Amino acid sequence: MKKTALLILITSLIVSGCKGRQSGSRASIDGVADTTTIKYAQGFTLTYSGDIRLIDLQDPQKEESQSFHYALVPKDGTRQDIPEGYTPIPVPISKVICMTSLQLSSFIKLDELDAVVGITSTRHLFNEEMNRRLDDGRTHKIGIEGNFDNEVIMAVNPDIILISPFKRGGYDALKNVDITLVPHLGYKETTPLGQAEWIKFAGMLLGCEEKADSIFRGIEQRYLALAELTANVEHRPVVFSGELQGGNWYAVGGQSFLARIFKDAGGDYFLKDDPHSGGFTMDYEVVYSQAANADYWRIVNSYQGDYSYQVLADDDTRYTDFKAWKEHGVVYCNMSKTPFYESMPMEPELVLSDFIKVFHPELLPDYTPHYYKLLTE
Repeated sequence: MKKTALLILITSLIVSGCKGRQSGSRASIDGVADTTTIKYAQGFTLTYSGDIRLIDLQDPQKEESQSFHYALVPKDGTRQDIPEGYTPIPVPISKVICMTSLQLSSFIKLDELDAVVGITSTRHLFNEEMNRRLDDGRTHKIGIEGNFDNEVIMAVNPDIILISPFKRGGYDALKNVDITLVPHLGYKETTPLGQAEWIKFAGMLLGCEEKADSIFRGIEQRYLALAELTANVEHRPVVFSGELQGGNWYAVGGQSFLARIFKDAGGDYFLKDDPHSGGFTMDYEVVYSQAANADYWRIVNSYQGDYSYQVLADDDTRYTDFKAWKEHGVVYCNMSKTPFYESMPMEPELVLSDFIKVFHPELLPDYTPHYYKLLTE
């Protein structure tokens, strides 16, 4: 496809993908066809056995990690034999507790917030509908990780609680409430489309499989069209990420979510040859030796006020030694002003567009960034 035609297509896809709520209604669970397939997500697999969906979950970054097994059984259907080792979940569920904004993002994208009866922290929660639900008591705060309010949890009586099992979240205490705990491993995915595909997981739980599949197809189409736009760029700027925290610099490996989105945006992650997908800490000197001459520096934080190059210099004067500081190449997202975690997981095409706008602005000349912007002052 010629570049001009591709650019017109991408612009129309981005605009259409941002318009309002998605249409569609919950589909019937009974007699569902084997239509949903998983293409990108590595954290769960799906197989069908009659009207039962068998879901197997495992950390996609660690093959030796604990696995979890669930059987989604129709609430009103004829009960079939469930394989040994699978925990049954009658679907569609009507009430769920979300422990993270990433989990909540699927319910927001599906326009299924009626099902969300409890959430943890409301810090940086931007969604107007969810805030209204919290104000009028339709959704409840259940406390924070490690200090959950089990009385509130039992009072709202959810069908399931979505958890992040490989984080320190104090989930052992929740085992006493006798409610099915279901891991949500979207945060462990190493590709943007893999993370977004977890909307299908939520769709199967809610009984709106077709709607979830349709939404994901749109996300996939827009993302792949953008990645094609940068496939043959001649110059690939180098980008690094993070800040010093407690004397250490946290980074992720070259097989990570972040490295992939930089690559698809036509850039090179400074650790692109690192074989790891997870995160680790690095000494400042090691980071500087590999990122001193990088073109761009990606930063995400929560800053009250106007973030600037001077703020960075005040935090640590060594930051001014980086080329990306000197030449104003900081790509910044302020989570206190942007619905990052509650929206970003289901909008990878917008994140990709943001980075393309920075790395190769000529490819998206009329695009307005959503999450990340080049810091100018």
